[in-house]
Amino acid sequence: MESELFTLGEGETPLVRSRRIGPSVGLEHLYFKLETVNPTGSYKDRFAAAAMTEMLSQGKRRVVTCSSGNAGSALAAYSAAAGMECQVAVFIAAPGNKLKQMLAYGAQVWRIEGFGADPEISRATFKCLKQIGNSADAALQVSSYQFNPVGMVGVEQIGHELVRQTADLGRSIDHVVCCAGGGGLLLAVYRGLQTALAGNDEVEFPAIHCVQPAGNNTIAGPLREGSSQARPCESTTAVGGLQVASVLDGHEVIRVCRETGGNGYLVPDEYIFEVQSRLAREEGIFCEPAAAVSLAGVLRAVAQGEIAPEETVVCLITGSGFKDQSAIDRMLSDTVCPVISLAEFQQHHS
Repeated sequence: MESELFTLGEGETPLVRSRRIGPSVGLEHLYFKLETVNPTGSYKDRFAAAAMTEMLSQGKRRVVTCSSGNAGSALAAYSAAAGMECQVAVFIAAPGNKLKQMLAYGAQVWRIEGFGADPEISRATFKCLKQIGNSADAALQVSSYQFNPVGMVGVEQIGHELVRQTADLGRSIDHVVCCAGGGGLLLAVYRGLQTALAGNDEVEFPAIHCVQPAGNNTIAGPLREGSSQARPCESTTAVGGLQVASVLDGHEVIRVCRETGGNGYLVPDEYIFEVQSRLAREEGIFCEPAAAVSLAGVLRAVAQGEIAPEETVVCLITGSGFKDQSAIDRMLSDTVCPVISLAEFQQHHS
């Protein structure tokens, strides 16, 4: 008998149609899957729920994980709810607000120099975490199929939801566009779609595209170049959450993208920040930079003639803008919020 899912109410997130950005480039059927509304503000809550369910069924009491931010926050929250200890090794460039979120949930957090940027340090850190996670009372939880396929099944539900939601709209999906660090999200969405569409010969399987910051080119570049292998890199991007120098699920991501007719897109950091601001100001969607990467890829694909105007496109918006204070400060650098008197306020509006 399967264990009852340990949940904080994650999943069944909205799919909303683009009102301004899509039509501005000729896309009338561009949709955003808003993972920002999950309990801790990212899709990683789906992973945490499945991982915690497995741990409770095995009598484990201590979560060991590494994270660039969102996974650590999710696991810290679900550990707190389950009465478990949570220990997190975080990438050196993890945004401060994500560290604060983990600490607020009571997690023990370490920042490791070079982790997430240097592939050798990252490999050594993963090796150390595996040893710690092998303790009888503990489990290593990393949101990657390479480390935890059971937890990733929780993320696969995104694919199931997309099929139901687009069917309710009377449409099928032509393109799904995902940001990628290690690639686990994209692979999970593919597997979820595969399960949801099994036996349905009337619906074409969507092309799945991988988008990365140019400064973390482990998957998207090799995919576009025709390679079958992802490659480690020295991560130089400032986009928190996607600073994953190691390959992780990258080889498999290249395979499924190519199998579905998808491609790879590399986008510079400054363009990602611009798209993040546009999402807030034109769509009312306040997301972190990593979540804007998928839309940056869509806009690049449209400009290159690789997505047709009549096609249905889904972008995954993976995490909340409140998670990255430096990105908020960057977005608002040219704005002010002055303190004025009531008389001045009245005069301004007279």
